[in-house]
Amino acid sequence: MNLQVKRAYNFNAGPSALPLEVLEKAQQELVDFRGTGMSVMELSHRSAAYEEVHNQAKANLKELLSISDDYEILFVQGGASLQFSMIPMNFLQPAQKAGYIMTGSWSEKAFKEAQLFGNPYEAASTKDSNYRRIPQLDELQYNQDDAYLHLTSNNTIYGTGWKEFPTVNVPLIADMSSDILSKPVDVSKFSLIYAGAQKNLGPSGVTVVIIRKDLIEKANPTVPTMLKYSTHAKNNSLYNTPPTFGIYMLGEVLKWAKDLGGITEIAKRNEEKAKLIYDAIDESNGFFIGHAEKESRSLMNLTFRVKGEELEKKFLADAKQEGFVGVNGHRSVGGCRASIYNAVPYEACKAFSEFMLQFQKVNG
Repeated sequence: MNLQVKRAYNFNAGPSALPLEVLEKAQQELVDFRGTGMSVMELSHRSAAYEEVHNQAKANLKELLSISDDYEILFVQGGASLQFSMIPMNFLQPAQKAGYIMTGSWSEKAFKEAQLFGNPYEAASTKDSNYRRIPQLDELQYNQDDAYLHLTSNNTIYGTGWKEFPTVNVPLIADMSSDILSKPVDVSKFSLIYAGAQKNLGPSGVTVVIIRKDLIEKANPTVPTMLKYSTHAKNNSLYNTPPTFGIYMLGEVLKWAKDLGGITEIAKRNEEKAKLIYDAIDESNGFFIGHAEKESRSLMNLTFRVKGEELEKKFLADAKQEGFVGVNGHRSVGGCRASIYNAVPYEACKAFSEFMLQFQKVNG
């Protein structure tokens, strides 16, 4: 007997919402993957059936992001947090400097790891404004002989995101964990892009790395085997057993994105979803207070406070009661946050904006 499943309004910051169509397809294929008599989780990562899944996921990502043949696409593990270490381990020598643009907690964590390997410094920072904005391009100060310049494209905790990326003459590296695939990006500006999958690409457990081949050649040769980008590049990310089910799911999410119309259509949808909630904030006459400055607002993580501590507690409790999941702000800053990644439907954002308006009407 088929029962109608009631889906939550999932605004979790990560792991986050996945497309319902992808979940349903995975459900259909879970026990018998395409006539193999096995689940994807049971397939050998050396089998032809899995190899097709693996390579198609790479091909779809390459197509969606218009990635040239100058880059390798890697599927690794350890999340963005491991990349915080792997990047300086491979590309920052003890005597070298690297610029880090400080826009929130994750750039702080990346900077801390880099201090173990070389001489990172702050190329720009908006910490003095409690990370309410992204630095202006003319605020960036970096050295021509830096090993690289690092930025975080979207800040989940503070709700800010880059609208325009700098053009620099040193390797530009970006943590795009929380906004990859959400809008068009000129990949050619970057020497390395990395992203944990658990926000816009798939389930947790997979990390995508897009890296220029010529950067790989410059890496420190004394790095342990599993922490070398060259190891994964030479072996098609199959040096050891990869997270096969996670990569399968990532591949299905990429197919879903293509079927929607690709990055341009996704970006349009994200703008429309964000507008619903930002309008509720902006038109509330101070009842809701956005954290990020308007020109730096994220389209993925919408952060705000409710006027008055007790009223904010009530707002969060009422939101939970109404089925809105994950709208508490990060534990380090409090407040409210709606994470509206690609797979969060327009209807969920509309329902949340209507809930905000009704809550203000009753409690304002």
